[in-house]
Amino acid sequence: MPESVVPPEDLSKLSLAEIAQLVEEKRLPPVAQWNPAHCGNSGMRIARDGTWYHEGRPIVRPAMVRLFSTVLRREPDGSHVLVTPVEKLTIQVEDAAFVAVEMKSEGSGPGRALAFRLNTGEIVSADGDHGIRIAAGEDGPRPYLHVRSGLEARITRPVYYELAQLALDEGCDPPGLWSRGAFLGLAE
Repeated sequence: MPESVVPPEDLSKLSLAEIAQLVEEKRLPPVAQWNPAHCGNSGMRIARDGTWYHEGRPIVRPAMVRLFSTVLRREPDGSHVLVTPVEKLTIQVEDAAFVAVEMKSEGSGPGRALAFRLNTGEIVSADGDHGIRIAAGEDGPRPYLHVRSGLEARITRPVYYELAQLALDEGCDPPGLWSRGAFLGLAE
């Protein structure tokens, strides 16, 4: 399995050019090409806060979580599985597979670029393929970032407030921000 590049814990120490380089270097297993028979339940769960559990106990080793996250796939029926060339196991996901815990913004208007760090350490640059969607929730809007192949990251409330403030400062109507040439709406 390819080794993943683990970025520094703080995006503010990187330029967006450095972030783009890290994203470009990201190598993930080709899980979309693997179609083994379903083998059962993994006994794993991803909680709403992004904590991974195995048989009721949190997985405390970040490297293990990163490894499992690279073989995570969302099926056409919306379920989630861990998949290798020889087995496919169901994993319960309470909300989203990832959590966007930090954001970096450079530029403004159509020239802006946004990047997000996920709870797994992965970095996602927002663009036309990695958009933002806002869902209605009982506790207010729930923002999500498309990560890959139907997998999403719930954007934490503080990061969403940063996005909203940037959008208010720019005064776009409808509310939203540009990133890498794509307009990302921030309204439900």
